[in-house]
Amino acid sequence: MTPGLGGVPRIVVLTGAGISAESGVPTFRDAGGLWEGHRVEDVATPEAFEQDPDTVQRFYDARRRAVASVAPNPAHDALAALERELGDDLLVVTQNIDDLHERAGSTRVLHMHGELGRVRCLACEARSEAPGDLLPGPPCQNCGERMLRPDVVWFGEMPYGLDEIDLALAGCETFVAIGTSGAVHPAAGFVLTASAFGAETLELNLAGSEITSFFAESRLGLASLVVPEWVGEVLREGR
Repeated sequence: MTPGLGGVPRIVVLTGAGISAESGVPTFRDAGGLWEGHRVEDVATPEAFEQDPDTVQRFYDARRRAVASVAPNPAHDALAALERELGDDLLVVTQNIDDLHERAGSTRVLHMHGELGRVRCLACEARSEAPGDLLPGPPCQNCGERMLRPDVVWFGEMPYGLDEIDLALAGCETFVAIGTSGAVHPAAGFVLTASAFGAETLELNLAGSEITSFFAESRLGLASLVVPEWVGEVLREGR
């Protein structure tokens, strides 16, 4: 597993944009597929950063400020409470780059798409906390070069922690997906991996997703309602 996350958990929870949307975190993608008026190709690819780094940095600086202005909701709080009871038996794998899980109190969180609050240096590859806005270009705390980029996984890049996630999915007893669209791979295939190894599977979502049929059970509703309800059931079963 990822250093500091311990062994194979009994429950693996995958979270997506739906869990943070209720906190007021904007998805940034409108009905036309644009992210705040930008094409995805212009703000979320390595090529975009190479061609126009200022636009990309400005976009993520805005996202960082937006996330800082919101708070965790009852769904985040419920997962943190579940971790307090289960400890190493719970792992949260999130597609989200916000820090709302951590602010709610969760510590066993694997950010497969990186973290908005961290940066990576293109000169020395050091990863560290973001020093604030990345425009006009603060120096790397490790090497001093001014070559920082958001430590987020862009389209065309490899997500973080896939080996650790595969190990967790192969060994868990229960896999739960919360607020995911089922449209982004490889996360969309996690339910198939978990079920192939015998795990119980549950989807908690506002509406049916592209992969609802792959789950043994699906519950629809606001994450702030259905997640605490499910967590309550797990805690009662453990007593």
